[in-house]
Amino acid sequence: MRMVFRWFGAGNDTVSLEQIRQIPGVEGIVWALHDVPAGDEWPMDKILKVKRAADAAGLHVKVVESVNIHEDIKLGLPSRDRWIENYKRTIEKLAQVGVEVICYNFMPVFDWLRTDLGRPMDDGSTALFYEAARVRDISPADLAREIESDSTLTMPGWEPERLKALSSLFEAYRGVTEDDLFDHAKYFLDEIIPVAEQHGIRMAIHPDDPPWPIFGLPRIITSQDNLRRFLALHDSPANGVTLCSGSFGANPANDIPAMVREFADRIPFCHIRNVRVYDNGDFIETSHRTQDGTVDIAGIVQAYHDVGFTGYARPDHGRHLWAEQVRPGYGLYDRAMGIMYLWGLWDALERQRGPLARGLAGAAGHPEPPRRPERREPTAAAAASEAAAAGDAPQAGRKEARS
Repeated sequence: MRMVFRWFGAGNDTVSLEQIRQIPGVEGIVWALHDVPAGDEWPMDKILKVKRAADAAGLHVKVVESVNIHEDIKLGLPSRDRWIENYKRTIEKLAQVGVEVICYNFMPVFDWLRTDLGRPMDDGSTALFYEAARVRDISPADLAREIESDSTLTMPGWEPERLKALSSLFEAYRGVTEDDLFDHAKYFLDEIIPVAEQHGIRMAIHPDDPPWPIFGLPRIITSQDNLRRFLALHDSPANGVTLCSGSFGANPANDIPAMVREFADRIPFCHIRNVRVYDNGDFIETSHRTQDGTVDIAGIVQAYHDVGFTGYARPDHGRHLWAEQVRPGYGLYDRAMGIMYLWGLWDALERQRGPLARGLAGAAGHPEPPRRPERREPTAAAAASEAAAAGDAPQAGRKEARS
């Protein structure tokens, strides 16, 4: 299991690359160009800007989430070929910077859906919450306005250009069935999977969140049976799944450890997170700890370990803790703690299989302790300048540490 961490980009995330690289075992970022409209070809200069920032922090950019799909493709319109060609060119560009996995989804109109971006929990933290009755009672437009007004940062799947076209999109999807959506997905896969194969990239469909139809819109990545059907649309290792335990786990009927075992060779990337599902259909995001939710996180990690999973994993939505001002679901603290919980489960399973000596400090891979950076002696001119500045302003130039 190779741990990565989602990052929304400079100026669009409250978590820095410097903070990410300090989380034990995290080797790369999960990223995207969130300012590029769905369907547009990604500019190479913007791709390289992210690559350079990650390189400087000692992190890789091998997992992208998401290259969003234009609605014309999902609707199966004649104009889809134009957008598919853009998608192919983006795949080619991403391969040039070492991308190995592209996560995407095929959800009509909306991406993920929640009714509350900060529902208070018993311990004082807040979390993303889904209220089933409210979704039945509220109009899509009203809910979209609430989501849009509740964050100063971009919300993936809730892009302004998509929300502006809400009424026309709903009209366009009138009469589109689940079978239609599968047919449109097959057309897309038949076009892009050969390109992905050629460039060593694995496409990884994200499940629908939540995994059932909403507002009368069809959804297809909702269950083990539907996932099996989707992967058979184009039978290739490059046609894979981002197995998200939180999305599938919102429906307690989904057996996620069984999915891990059945689709092991088609999972290049996974999201591991927990939710607590209530009897009335509501659910709330919890900590990653198994006992805090309804999803068997320990059993899921056991399944990944049993199949010898070597793909990429990330913690998913976390709670909002300790007065952290964050993008809903994407703070630093709870996701970092989630990683350590996942590593704890993984290390325990590794120890059952044999000693962990290869990972212990002092082993052959760690022959020397870290050294204090060398202090360069200032030149006489620099020393005089520094002394003068210190005399004029005793604390000049000293920056307060920020977390």
